[in-house]
Amino acid sequence: MEQIRLDKILPEVFAGRSDFQSDVWLKDIVFQKGKTYLIEANSGTGKSSLCSFLYGYRSDYRGSIYFDDTNVRELKIRDWVKIRKKSLALLWQELRLFPELTAMENVLIKNRLAAPQSKKQIETWFERLRIDDKSNEKVAHLSYGQQQRVAFVRALCQPSDFILLDEPISHLDDSNAQTMAEILLEETRNRGAGLIATSIGKTFQMPFDVTLHL
Repeated sequence: MEQIRLDKILPEVFAGRSDFQSDVWLKDIVFQKGKTYLIEANSGTGKSSLCSFLYGYRSDYRGSIYFDDTNVRELKIRDWVKIRKKSLALLWQELRLFPELTAMENVLIKNRLAAPQSKKQIETWFERLRIDDKSNEKVAHLSYGQQQRVAFVRALCQPSDFILLDEPISHLDDSNAQTMAEILLEETRNRGAGLIATSIGKTFQMPFDVTLHL
């Protein structure tokens, strides 16, 4: 996948409104592989909805989304399975970890689907993000910030043309947020991947190619 194009999309819940001052809704936007995008938003403006639309988790929007030249409404379940396995990585705002599994088990269960990362690489990320001492603890016992870092590592454990991150540093201190940004820069460059990150306040200290306001 080389690009994602939004053709005048708008969440159905916003239908009928005409008072938008948005760089995204009802616009023609192209996200290019290999570039980094920050989407700044106020709460309630639809940033999590946008991530769900791009991931195919929801389709309650007007307008069209294209992966290269394909309208995503034409995709079948098997197509989405392949795309989510090979082309799109997503860090959900609500994380969606398995609380009964350990931090490492949550990551490995994803990594086994495509096995792109070595156990050593995963352990290195845990160490850099200062959760290496939590790898064998159940996620339910971790703080939200620690869980956020686990979910971030899990999102990197698959091939990806685009990495989608919904509020990835909302519960991180500046030091851990900076480490996450450094890892992201390394991985997007190594993979030649695009990055689309949302934020309602705290932003990465990293050089985004494009900043949009939702």
